[in-house]
Amino acid sequence: MRVEDTGTLYAAIAAVGLLAAVSLVWLAVLSRRLGRLVRRYQAMINGTGVADLETVIGGLQKRAADAEREVERLSGEVGRLQEKTRLAAGRIGVVRYNAFKEQGSDLSFAVAIVNDERSGVVLSGIHSRDQSFIYAKPVNGGESPYPLTPEERQAIEQAGPQPAAVPAARHGRR
Repeated sequence: MRVEDTGTLYAAIAAVGLLAAVSLVWLAVLSRRLGRLVRRYQAMINGTGVADLETVIGGLQKRAADAEREVERLSGEVGRLQEKTRLAAGRIGVVRYNAFKEQGSDLSFAVAIVNDERSGVVLSGIHSRDQSFIYAKPVNGGESPYPLTPEERQAIEQAGPQPAAVPAARHGRR
């Protein structure tokens, strides 16, 4: 073997050694990164009782879809409740007055119990010293098939808003 061949052989061995050293350093860096990824992965699925990420993600997707369906169901229920509330006769107006100017005081009354569309009933009580009368009149849209007194109209006005003041779109209707 010649001296020049020996130098080339040593250079090749040194190059292979250097390549091996660089490869070992690169392997150590990759091993450390992989270790961090494994720790993060384990921390992410820790407590789920599941060994793989696909099952965890699938479970999360199912829970998100279930939650979305529940939100839609509750949204529909809220719309129905808003409509029921709008149509429920829960608005009350009370007007006390003196039906007979020459005697007594404000013992007579008109009570309107209506919904947002001013539909419901108006009750009137007329009191004098000798007798009392109570009348009930159906109300639809603020009007009645029976003549309404000014006090009954005032009680209806006091009880609820105009039908136009509550647009149907606000309650989920189109």
